[in-house]
Amino acid sequence: MRFELISNSRDALIGMRLAGIVGTLVRTKEDAEKALEESLKKEDVAIILINEGLADKIPESVNKFKNHGGKPLVVVIPDEKSKGRASDSITRYINEAIGLKI
Repeated sequence: MRFELISNSRDALIGMRLAGIVGTLVRTKEDAEKALEESLKKEDVAIILINEGLADKIPESVNKFKNHGGKPLVVVIPDEKSKGRASDSITRYINEAIGLKI
């Protein structure tokens, strides 16, 4: 099982690649939706990471797959243009990902 990144940031793609996570660089809304669909079809992908700026462009698709409850898990991660982290951001990520309140 592996991670896969969908991003519109070359820096994020390179950084994740250094950690062993492969990804797809997309520029348009249509390309993002296509990349998400393709990643969901791959049997060996357990977690799909998508950066916040890109997820904001395709919220319907991201929410549909975040809430489906199956494999793979879709996780939205902050990017360099994020609005800033709240003090409870980690808690919020856990709550969004698995529905557990801490």
